[in-house]
Amino acid sequence: MSKPTPTVRKGQYPGPLAREAFRERFMRRFYDPAFQAEREALERLEAIAWDAYEQGRKSPVTVKAGPEFSDPDFDLSVEWKETRDRLARAAQVQQDADTPSRVLVIVGAARNDGTCPGEVSKSWRLARIVMEELRAARLHADMLDLSRLVYEYQCQIHPCKGCVSTAMPLCHWPCSCYPNHSLGQDNDAMAEIYEKWVAAHGVILVAPTYWYQSPSPLKLMIDRLVCADGGNPDPTLTGGKDPLKAKQVELAGWPYPKHLAGRAYGLVVHGDVAGIEGQRRALSDWLDWMGLIDAGAASRLERYIGYYRPYATSHDELERDQAVQQEVRNVARAMVNCLPRLRRGELTVPDRGIEDPRPK
Repeated sequence: MSKPTPTVRKGQYPGPLAREAFRERFMRRFYDPAFQAEREALERLEAIAWDAYEQGRKSPVTVKAGPEFSDPDFDLSVEWKETRDRLARAAQVQQDADTPSRVLVIVGAARNDGTCPGEVSKSWRLARIVMEELRAARLHADMLDLSRLVYEYQCQIHPCKGCVSTAMPLCHWPCSCYPNHSLGQDNDAMAEIYEKWVAAHGVILVAPTYWYQSPSPLKLMIDRLVCADGGNPDPTLTGGKDPLKAKQVELAGWPYPKHLAGRAYGLVVHGDVAGIEGQRRALSDWLDWMGLIDAGAASRLERYIGYYRPYATSHDELERDQAVQQEVRNVARAMVNCLPRLRRGELTVPDRGIEDPRPK
């Protein structure tokens, strides 16, 4: 059967902002009257920003790709290449048998006492229990608290742009969509987060349930990790972000590399009324799809805390629920038991080596 001829559909993009609309949005960042003392400076900066926007200077500082890429003369973003090099170093350390086992504990809640809620999240408290158990077992434990996105100045996870839906090779590993300086899309936290995932031998995710689903900071991270599942480590193959070239590369045969496969995972999903089962299954399915291996039945926990009780006393309910605290400790203990066997090659997925007739 002949391969289809790729085409690129156009017509959705309405075009760039008009000059005055751009200026208004730029100046909104300096709404505080204190900035008016530097009005002339702001006018000059706005003119520079407009020029970058009009010219589309996404990556204003570049470097030649070099001989390790398919097109050595391609101009790669310096920021992308620095991230890619850090990931390569982290992977080398992670794969060293003499490296102590490292677990990344992720707090998926948005609540934090440094911002509007004025109180810590239960997820953070549960994650601290996990950290205690891991450190007691002499594992190296790192905490990634995604509530940073709501309390830390200019700490952002920009949304996934869906490159993979145009063609898998257009989705670069690590993501090259950001930073985009021409659009002011910078200070993206994912470069650091990719490195944490690569460095880890195991990942434990602790998350509350918001409206039957994952909190928005967690979902942003999940979407941006799509490049870890089949992503293209060589942007020069696709001429950067050339959709037609990417389609041609995929149709010629793409291996869909799983860049985080083989790590262990655990889950703690909690809620107060409904939706924990669906969220836990969705997270398990996502991690399974990426090639991670669950640390056993005890490592996947879904529990209600203060079921249908007032929000105002939810922390009190957690303190009274000694059983759920113990179950959370067991998630960490399952990871502790799993990692030595996993790293020795004694624990593998049963379907390893089976060829997928429809990889994606």
